[in-house]
Amino acid sequence: MKRVTHIILSIMFLYFGGSLLAQNDLGFRENTASKLMYSDKKFTIGGYGQIDYNQPFGDNKIQNGNLDVHRIILMVGYRFNSKFNFITEFEIEHVTEFYIEQAFLNYTVNTYIQIRGGLMLVPMGIINEYHEPPTFNSVERPLIDKYISPTTWREIGAGITGTIPELSIRYQSYLMNGFSSFNGRPLLSGSDGLRNGRQKGAKSIIRTPVLASRIEYFGVLGLNLGLSAYLGNTQSSLFKDLDKEDNNELITADSSVVKVNMFGFDAHYQKRGIQLSVQTYYATLSNTLQYNYFTSSDNVANDVGSSIYGYYVEAGYNVFQEVNKLKSELIAFVRYSAFNTQNTVEEGILKNTAYNRQVITAGINWKPLSELALKADFQLHKSEQDDVFSKVFNAGIAIWL
Repeated sequence: MKRVTHIILSIMFLYFGGSLLAQNDLGFRENTASKLMYSDKKFTIGGYGQIDYNQPFGDNKIQNGNLDVHRIILMVGYRFNSKFNFITEFEIEHVTEFYIEQAFLNYTVNTYIQIRGGLMLVPMGIINEYHEPPTFNSVERPLIDKYISPTTWREIGAGITGTIPELSIRYQSYLMNGFSSFNGRPLLSGSDGLRNGRQKGAKSIIRTPVLASRIEYFGVLGLNLGLSAYLGNTQSSLFKDLDKEDNNELITADSSVVKVNMFGFDAHYQKRGIQLSVQTYYATLSNTLQYNYFTSSDNVANDVGSSIYGYYVEAGYNVFQEVNKLKSELIAFVRYSAFNTQNTVEEGILKNTAYNRQVITAGINWKPLSELALKADFQLHKSEQDDVFSKVFNAGIAIWL
């Protein structure tokens, strides 16, 4: 079986060949931060944004659509000298919400080693790092990058990154503060998984750091492969007071902490108008039984799962590929996603089939310029407990400066 798989993959690679989307001189994919990082200018700016229209359809019922300036981002880079760079990202969501999404200092030793510290994106999967709207085909980001790997996921930390050109490898490894699981109320749940545990650099707490690492391979023309890992305990506002054995916090502190081991694999391939993408995440959560009962409400236990997973496969084709005079792209695509924020549960916790979901997305993405996209897609949503798919039409404008 392994030999057959190897032969099939080899044939695909030889047939398609190709170049990476938004690829820099070192060979790996770029996002806005890396574009600013590798600029020769002392002061650089960039950004991205999206304006969305979402229209759900019910059973012969008229429902309100939603129009939203989803996000507008300004990124600023400053090069102190040939070694030191500072990158920061300001984000406004839904017009009224303001965030600092990134703010880190980078010290370049050489191509192989860079030392980085500050508020950084957790290097997990494709979308969390490459989330500029024109770089993905759908109007909204894939839902597994909301409920499983909670994009946009950023935390404070420090570590190393770099590129090994001879091996066509890029790597990242950071110690970070990680998810918070309890701040007087539970932050993890069966329905939303880990998403509400993101600390986002806002008065973050830490007791034990987590390890977040990623390695990417770009040695085959047109192909990018990635492996990601996130390992460590959640942070809790409770603490052990060893001098007060009768302190209730001594009893409950460990019950407010969950150990999270998350792994991801992704692949993106592009050639001759054909685009293929695969993304999968799997995470195990330990101590969930104690956590669920500790965070119970009205004598009803919380329902955090002991494992969660999600994946999608996507295929697209640029129908303008054969028209040489057209520099624009019109990409028709289809994506199948499946994810479960309660894949397994500890004994005594009721499993909710509504958390086991699948989504089919099909649409078009017209890019008159590489930095501009006009999108439309149709989505079918269904959970295990649903009899029929719910339907949503989406359209949007996406820009990347």
